[in-house]
Parts: sequence; C-alpha cells; structure tokens
Amino acid sequence: MDNIDQVLAKHKLSKLDYEHIKQILGREPNLLEIGVFSAMWSEHCSYKSSKKYLKGFPTKAPWVIQGPGENAGVIDIGEGYAAVFKMESHNHPSFIEPYQGAATGVGGILRDVFTMGARPVANMNSLRFGNVERDDDIGRHQRYLVRGVVAGIGDYGNCMGVPTIGGETFFDDAYNGNILVNAFTLGVCKSDEIFYGKAEGVGNPVIYVGSKTGRDGLGGAVMSSDSFNEESKSLRPTVQVGDPFAEKLLLEACLELFQGDDVIGIQDMGAAGLTSSSFEMAGRSGSGMKMHLDLVPAREEGMTPYEFMLSESQERMLICAKKGSEDRIIEIFEKWDLDAAIIGEVTDTGRMELFWHGERVADIPVDPITEEAPELDRPIQRPTYLDKIAKVDIADFAPVSNQEAFEKLIVAPEVIDKGWIYNQYDSMVQTNTVKGVGSLDASVVRVKETGKAIAMSSDCNPRFCYIDPKGGAAAAVMESGRNVAMSGAKPLAITDCLNYGNPENPEIMWQFAQGCEGIKEACVALETPVVSGNVSLYNETEGEAVFPTPSIATVGVNEDANRVLPSEFQKSGSAIYLLGETRSEFGGSLYMKVIYDQVAGVLPKIDFETERRLWEFVISANQNELLLSAKDVNVGGIAIALAKMAARSGKGIEAKIDLPNSRDLFSESFSRAIVEVADEDRFKAFAKEMKMPVTKIGSVNEGGEFVCNEIKIGVKEIEDRYFNRFREIVERDI
Repeated sequence: MDNIDQVLAKHKLSKLDYEHIKQILGREPNLLEIGVFSAMWSEHCSYKSSKKYLKGFPTKAPWVIQGPGENAGVIDIGEGYAAVFKMESHNHPSFIEPYQGAATGVGGILRDVFTMGARPVANMNSLRFGNVERDDDIGRHQRYLVRGVVAGIGDYGNCMGVPTIGGETFFDDAYNGNILVNAFTLGVCKSDEIFYGKAEGVGNPVIYVGSKTGRDGLGGAVMSSDSFNEESKSLRPTVQVGDPFAEKLLLEACLELFQGDDVIGIQDMGAAGLTSSSFEMAGRSGSGMKMHLDLVPAREEGMTPYEFMLSESQERMLICAKKGSEDRIIEIFEKWDLDAAIIGEVTDTGRMELFWHGERVADIPVDPITEEAPELDRPIQRPTYLDKIAKVDIADFAPVSNQEAFEKLIVAPEVIDKGWIYNQYDSMVQTNTVKGVGSLDASVVRVKETGKAIAMSSDCNPRFCYIDPKGGAAAAVMESGRNVAMSGAKPLAITDCLNYGNPENPEIMWQFAQGCEGIKEACVALETPVVSGNVSLYNETEGEAVFPTPSIATVGVNEDANRVLPSEFQKSGSAIYLLGETRSEFGGSLYMKVIYDQVAGVLPKIDFETERRLWEFVISANQNELLLSAKDVNVGGIAIALAKMAARSGKGIEAKIDLPNSRDLFSESFSRAIVEVADEDRFKAFAKEMKMPVTKIGSVNEGGEFVCNEIKIGVKEIEDRYFNRFREIVERDI
C-alpha cells in the first residue's frame, strides 16, 4: 500500500504494530487484514493498556461458575439456578449521539447475557454527566445529553420487556467533555444450561442469525480507543443504530433454540462485530474457521468484505452449531422473522480464512491475533495534584450553620430523587421486582422458581477516586456491597466498568493502576470476586480527563424473597439506631463540594474488617426479624441519609446525635448504617451478642417535622425539594 502511514493512522496502529502484523502473517497485510488487526488490537477489544493490571483481580469462589473471559460472569444462586451478569460502557457513542448510543449500549449488554442462555430479568445503569445546573451552552448541552440518554435507555429496555430497576446518576464539571454511560444486565437460568462462546468440531457449521448487516457502527471499537477533540463531532456514522423490536425477537428465538441440543457455542456480535465474535469463538477452542462474507445477509448495496467484518450493526449473533442441525436452526429464526444464513464452518487449521465470491481475501492465524495482541507497559507517574489537595482541610474554611448546609445539600443534583429519569423506565414488567428504582440502596428481584431474591447495586463516588484513586476504588466496592447487604442479601460477586482518561498520560495510567489495586484488595477482603467487566479508556476531550470512575455493581442473594429490607421508614414510634463510627472525615465529600466548591482532602479511613462485620450484622439481624428498614450512610452523611428515608416514607423524625463536631452530621465516614428497630430489647441483646456497637439516635413519628440536632424542617418541604427539583433542572430548556 502506497499510503500505509495514513492507513495506520486511521486504524490507530503504530509502525511497531505493523511490523508485528507482517511477522505474524509472514507477508504484507491487505486493507481487510489491517482492519481486522486494528479492531482486535484496539483498547476496547484487547485491553492492551489495562491487561497488565487486570490480571491481579480475584475471580474465583465456590459460588463462581464463570469468571472473566466469557460474554458475562455467572454465579450459583442455589437450588440449580445461576445469575448471569455484566456491566459494559457505551461512553463515546453516547456523547456523540445520546439516544442511539445509550440504546445500543443497553442492547449490547442484554445480548451478552442472553447469549449465555439466561433470560434477562433486570437492568441497571450508571450515568455520569457534566454540570446540568449551568445556564450556558455547556449546561444546555448536558441537559440535552441527559434527556437523550434516558430516552434511549428507557425505550430500548421497555421494548425488550426487561425492567430497569436501579442505578445511579452523578453530575460534575469533570464530565462536561465526556459523559459516561455504563449499562448492567442480570439474567437467570438453570446452572446446568449455560452456553459459551466457542467454535469447535471440524465441519460444524457457522451460522449468522439476527438482523441484516449495514454500514452503521463502522470503526466503533477503534473510535473508542482515542480521545475526543473538535474533529470528533464528525464521528456520528460510527455510532450504531438499534432496533429493540428485532432484539426482542432475537432473544426469544435464542431462548427457543437453547431448549434443543443443536448449539456448540454462540457469541454476540458486539464491538468489532463479526471480527471479534468469530476470532474469539475460534480462539477459545483453538480451532480455525472459514467464512464466506458474500453469504452474510446485507441491508445495503455494494458492501465490501472490510465493511462486513467491521460493521457494528446491532441485534446479531454468531452460532457454531452441530452438523445436521442447520435446517432446524434456520427454521426457528425464520419463524421469528429474523435472518439466518450458513456463512462458514469450523476447521482445524487454527486460521481465519475469509472468502468473497470464492476468492480468499484474508488468511489470518487465530491465536496470534488474540494471544499476541500488544500488552503495553505504559509509563506511570503519581499525579502532582494529589499533594496539593491532600493539604486542604475543612477547618481551613469559614463555618456555616447546619441548617444552611442541609438546605443546600438536599437540593444537590446528586442527592435529589431522579424520578424524572426512572419514571421513563418500566421497572415492574415481569412482576418480579421487589425493590425497584428510587427506593434507595440496592434493587431486588425475586426468583419465583426458588423463593429467593437477587439484590444488586451499582456504585462509585468519583470524588473519592480523584483524591485517592486506590482508596476511592476500594470504597466503591465497599459501597456497592454495603447497599446489597442493607437489603438483607449476602454480597457474592461484582462486575465492573473502569472508566478513565487517556492511558498515554502517565498520571492517568497511575490512577488506573491504583484503582485496580484498590478493587483487588477490597474484593479479596470482602470475598466478592470479579466475574466480568469492561475497561473504557480515552474518556478525555482536549486534554481534560474525567474523574477516575471505576463503577462497581455487586450482586448478592437473599435466601427469602419475603425478607427483603426496605430503605425507608416503616412505622411511627419505632427507634432509629446508628451503626458504625462517625469521625470528622470530609475529604471528597459532598459537603466540601457544595459548600466550599472543593474536591480535595484526605479519604475517610478504610477498614475492610469493620465493613464486613457491618454487612454480616445487618444480614443476620434481618434474618432474625429484628429490623424494619436499613440504609447505609454515604453521600451527605447522616443528615442526608435520614432526610432521604423521611422523604421516601413521608414520616418525620426526632433525632439527637452526639458528635465530635456539629457539622459531622455531614461527614462521610465509611462502614455506617441507619436501621429502624421495632423491638429494642431484642435488638440490643442481639447487637451485644454480635459485638456490634450501636447507638440510638432517635425515633420515627407522624408529626410531619424533620428534626436532626439543630436542623429543623417540615417533611413536606423536604419532599417538595427532593422529588421535584430534578425536573426543574433537566426541563429548563424545554
């Protein structure tokens, strides 16, 4: 190729990569082969910058059936059933085209789950936007992005008939140039009926099923391996277009197919489309494959082999089937009005041979493209900003009254109820939702077949990760697991979505390395292994990176779906107790951000043993029917946690809390919870037996007043601000 430098630049490949490709092939590659290597060696597919640090994650436990490396992770939930789940990012597409970017993110994660034989039963999302309160062009654009992303998530999930039951939304100027859209899906299946993404058995047919292939999404995986700049505004064609109605048909067709015995392996065509699905299936089995690209169903005229291999058109699967089952499989998909075509077969050559009208147009060894993908050891350097912000202390600033602080914090976009968002989601479809969106802490679905319940929560405080990348990531694991425990479920495993800036910046790479170490330490200590996940790098525009944002979703099991703990007050006259120790810890807190416009300070103290004991105490107390409700203490401290519980229940409280400093009502010390108790004598006896220090701080009442130390406000006033403020913000431009 005469213009090889331009071709390599377009495909985000280096000259070193090119020499490596020539060595693997033993010759010069053609454009199709360069495209294939480019996609498979992109950050999105090969994790070349991050693989070094991901290797240390704990991934095994007696209840883990499948860890990282498959379409999704799988854990045993008892009585012959398994939970299949994963979280993925769709950040770059959602910033360029919010509706389709978010919608296809949901579609992709749904396919990752049902391709393993599980029917999806719950969706969640973790969303990060810029400053939506600004009155300038940036604020208006962020509000536009919120509306587009939420509509895309809601429309796709609702059409699929999968409830969106939880999630989190965070706002900060750090995301003005790059929003984050992380989508989570959990499915349930029998533990002995799990399907894997493999292609084996010489002569077995390779069958393409689903929607036809178009040119949408071309270069999507490669596009997500670079930062944004002014030219990125022209990237709209790299965003896929979703069709949830086609995906619903694909879901039902696949689940019908799985009832038979015709499937060897099956893989979703996600990032890098037909390229990643075919190479990964062959790679897992050590086999080869022949594919005839002219047999791939197309919806556009004149498509080339390059376009067929790299298109990211949605709602497509690749199946390795048992020889002789072709007609049955095609009949199933045609019944569901979907395309199905035999496009190739499994070989024992260890090579991917691609044909176009009988001519071989690519011949690539499978193992090297997966096993010899670049594994970079990028330079790392501790960010210089950390020393400066570590010296910032809350004592440096003029004090404000707790009443004033409370009234500012209760209307912060991060705190207020996001009903405007979740009311666009169907959270009750399938009728299994026990604890859904807006109900605080974890979300819960029942498993009708066993009478158990599955709890899940997605969490990360990016401010903590900014001031302490390692401790902040560990805190995200703690927070996510704590929320699950507050519902009465035992946390069992996590999936993650690691969102960071440009890895070519040594300070960003250091943040990432530290974040991975924090996750590793927390997961080992808390016995919540990592079973699946995703890395999203280059979340950066014009050199401005997002906060380090390792989103963590924890999944746990409650043995009795009738014993799910609510997180809002249940009964007037009941006692309110605080579990855990409150210290004057304001580093990275909402209080510092809202009151003093500072993201600085020292992270609150982490103690994994104390955290684990808190989980075990709440779970056991719930099993012994000692608790009416429970909520963890996190953003905004005790005062905001109590206010949320009051707003959700419509009940007042009278609380008096002895603290070292009056403003410690807003401290964000870890490993704390608020519990509502009916029988105090039994509760205190149990706490003594469990050696858990507990402190009575007040009681629930019907008086309509919220009184917490010197803070006094009507519950109706809290409700008005809590439930109505977000609509006022996000609809400001409509």
